[in-house]
Amino acid sequence: MNTPTELRYSTDHEWVRTEDDVVRVGITDFAQDALGDVVYVELPEPGLEVQANSAFAEIESTKSVSDIFAPVSGEITEVNSALEDQPELVNEDPYGDGWVCAIRPTAESELDALMDAASYEKFVNEESQE
Repeated sequence: MNTPTELRYSTDHEWVRTEDDVVRVGITDFAQDALGDVVYVELPEPGLEVQANSAFAEIESTKSVSDIFAPVSGEITEVNSALEDQPELVNEDPYGDGWVCAIRPTAESELDALMDAASYEKFVNEESQE
């Protein structure tokens, strides 16, 4: 499992990279591996206001359909439209070209509540043993 140390992670298996006044969001390597081959990503609309821990997009794989949850509250400022034609980017490069959207957070404190890489790896290991 690839878990870059510069990112923050949610318990719903999303990652967050802080970039100036927005955060770029995607699903983790663990999540894309569990989903299997991604065949479709339903992207949110730019301008949509999202609440932390609420579903704002869907991802469909050969195994299932899953929600993508907002790791922080804020406004969607950008979406990765490349995923419309190439949803497999989520599998191929989850922390790079496979990002889902950018959010302008409204509560910086929510970023502090996200896990660092070590905490996320511990969380995944504990979750897999249940």
